[in-house]
Amino acid sequence: MSLRRERFLALASVDYANYGLEDLKALYTEYLNAGMHGLCFSPYMEGQEPGDQLSEEQVRRRLQIIKPYTQWVRSFSTTEGNELIAKVAKEMGMQTMVGAWLGDDPKKNEEEVDNLIAMANAGFVDVAAVGNEVMYRGDLTEGELLDFIKYAKERINDVPVGYVDAYYEFRERPAITEAIDVILANCYPFWEGCDMDYSLLYMKDMYHQALGAGKGKRVIISETGWPDQGTNLEGAYPSTENAMKYFINSQKWSREEGIEMFYFSSFDESWKVGAEGDVGAYWGIWDKDEKLKFTV
Repeated sequence: MSLRRERFLALASVDYANYGLEDLKALYTEYLNAGMHGLCFSPYMEGQEPGDQLSEEQVRRRLQIIKPYTQWVRSFSTTEGNELIAKVAKEMGMQTMVGAWLGDDPKKNEEEVDNLIAMANAGFVDVAAVGNEVMYRGDLTEGELLDFIKYAKERINDVPVGYVDAYYEFRERPAITEAIDVILANCYPFWEGCDMDYSLLYMKDMYHQALGAGKGKRVIISETGWPDQGTNLEGAYPSTENAMKYFINSQKWSREEGIEMFYFSSFDESWKVGAEGDVGAYWGIWDKDEKLKFTV
């Protein structure tokens, strides 16, 4: 690491009062180039969406783009080509958090979990995630989710098994928290309308709530991020400047405190507009055409 980069990363706190846009881009670039713990992987190119078959070529190309910037990669499904993500990432020397996507289709749920088990036992998985925000969406009952977690844990060898959901779900659903090996907490100050100036403190509180719920269990921030375009949510405003500031603040804290954090997300994905409103398409570090958005 260069002396210049060390100087940037050793700052006790970031005071943006005298930062112009170019100064902010320079600092953002320093933090990006220093590397992240983990990154959520967006496999779908423009015009694609879940349900479309992914090719190995596009998975490999996109992983090659993000590899210099992250140690871990997180995937969200084990079907329709998503199972290639962990395999290719391992070939590239990356570590993997692999998710089985659970929804309201029983047959697809079984396929997702069985594939996760096979991938884990083949050595492609470092952390296994059984479900993503299933309780938040209400796709399954708590008992149904617990059955899938138990089924996976009984069959996966030597890989920690977790479940991904909003941080508060682990406080409110102690049976799930007890059942898993690792808490995978989504922490989004933006989605709770938090002003940028208080967002890092807010995320720290989210993290510590998950820690408290886990009573000593390992806690990983499985998602956090900030959109750079779209409509505000109460005091949370999407903008280029806020997206850069949030990235810098979160990465600085992750590095200083040894927080395992997966940033959301790698690439912009236009298909998310329907589910999340106009901000849904603008969470990426890279744009939909695979170009870095904010660097100098």
